[in-house]
Amino acid sequence: MKIILKEDISNLGYKDDVVEVKSGYGRNYLIPYGKAVIATPSALKVLAENQRQRAHKLAKIKADAEALAAQLKDVALTIGAKTSSTGTIFGSVNAIQIAEALEKLGFNVDRKNIVVSETVKEVGNYNATVNLHKEVSVEIPFEVVSE
Repeated sequence: MKIILKEDISNLGYKDDVVEVKSGYGRNYLIPYGKAVIATPSALKVLAENQRQRAHKLAKIKADAEALAAQLKDVALTIGAKTSSTGTIFGSVNAIQIAEALEKLGFNVDRKNIVVSETVKEVGNYNATVNLHKEVSVEIPFEVVSE
């Protein structure tokens, strides 16, 4: 089943992408929750016209994302966490703490766009990926220290 996404969905695609999904996933989840529409010929024509009209806006959004990525490229974060005597964190460090640390430095990044590839349960150095645009992402190193 071909559908047109109305919003970004991780592991599937970005807004206005035409993707092929299993019909049950499309009919039972994506379409009823307003995350997608069926890719009919008329819907594809409307999508093409909308993309043509928004082309200059999308170029500006991508340029802004690239500028922010250039600023974030040199950022290194230090995140404090409560730890045991062996260096194990009580809980874990996730995208919320990284987003808060970036906000303290003056970078407004949505926590949904931050991906921490591994579970952070111990003190040490890790990397997080910030997806600013579908074509722009940046790796941010961060260090977890004991408070």
